[in-house]
Amino acid sequence: MAPTSHQPLAERLRPKTLGEVIGQQHLLGPGMPLRIAFESGQPHSCILWGPPGTGKTTIARLMADAFDAQFLSISAVLGGVKDIRDAVERATAARDGLEQRRTIVFVDEVHRFNKSQQDAFLPHVESGLFTFIGATTENPSFEVNSALLSRAAVYVLKSLTEEDLRQIVVRAQDIHAVPAIEPKAVERLVAYADGDARRLLNTLETLSVAAAAEKRDDIGDDWLLRVLGERMRRYDKGGEQFYDTISALHKSVRGSDPDAALYWFVRMLDGGADPRYMARRLVRMASEDIGLADPRALRLALDAAEVYERLGSPEGELALAECVVYLAIAPKSNAVYQAYNEVRAFIQQDGTRPVPLHLRNAPTRLMKQLDYGKGYRYAHDEEGGFAAGERYLPEGMEPREPFYRPVERGLEIRISEKLRDLRKRNEDASR
Repeated sequence: MAPTSHQPLAERLRPKTLGEVIGQQHLLGPGMPLRIAFESGQPHSCILWGPPGTGKTTIARLMADAFDAQFLSISAVLGGVKDIRDAVERATAARDGLEQRRTIVFVDEVHRFNKSQQDAFLPHVESGLFTFIGATTENPSFEVNSALLSRAAVYVLKSLTEEDLRQIVVRAQDIHAVPAIEPKAVERLVAYADGDARRLLNTLETLSVAAAAEKRDDIGDDWLLRVLGERMRRYDKGGEQFYDTISALHKSVRGSDPDAALYWFVRMLDGGADPRYMARRLVRMASEDIGLADPRALRLALDAAEVYERLGSPEGELALAECVVYLAIAPKSNAVYQAYNEVRAFIQQDGTRPVPLHLRNAPTRLMKQLDYGKGYRYAHDEEGGFAAGERYLPEGMEPREPFYRPVERGLEIRISEKLRDLRKRNEDASR
């Protein structure tokens, strides 16, 4: 059916051939993997993994067209087992009918299906009843069942470049879907779209309707700002980009780069991250990456979280930003973090060792008769508040090296000196 003016702009501009696809040339260009798949004459099951608005649905539809296959689309957000059964019935009818057509089953947001729903596709993919194409914004390594993943090629789609997005604006103007747009406004639109073609097309459609209502022949930057209001760049707060950005923040703090840390922190706020979530992450950074090199960092992170609770946005976010900078410039140590993980791993593989008798509590006469607590040395009564030579680990347990190994940074320099002195006193007492 020919495009009509009442169709959404995204549908009117949807590519009809591979040559019309904007972006993804690392997959669709000559000699590239998906282009070869299209030209092979034999469809294969695949996972299209990439950010929103990068053309996953378009590629799946083009694949169906290229192989003259029946195209069945299922939304994992809205669909379920009933939709899968219906797809199986329709694929069977197409295969066994007079035309003997192939079927491509496209599952959008496939990561939203649970394990049993994903498993329901397996026998039909294996039998060749249909070709399975899943689209996901999430890492398929974590979100798609390994059995299904092993039967599908994974193609990684990239966010559209600024030049790609400009081409979309030109195409919309070529079909007179939007009025003339001044260059500065185009650049703002491209930045606002942030690599997402769908967001750009939806915004263009909104602007077109608003311009028509005001009988405007062109779109200027000032008018564009007024129409869009205070909208900000947003990303999927549960998606891959979210976790990539928080990872960049954490690694910038760990790498002692306050400028990069502030940049990623503000990027997350700009993207709609909950400041309370950010506060929790800062507390984690203080304990994981700074630790006892600067114990004040943990207290400051907790104080920043409390300030945000008292002030809210936007004033409270300044306290979080102050914390970000402090954590970035603080001395770093993961010694406690490593020690904790080593002890956990040791205990999980070790047997349950009894508590030494001299460390046991002895509140009853029977326990005292059984020598509970016998020979225990009260450290406060010893010289320097330290019972040199006393043992506190279970009998027979002698780690090759200490679990906690302070680094030579910040306060842990003094902690290290203290531990060396205490260990020497223990050695002298045992001679």
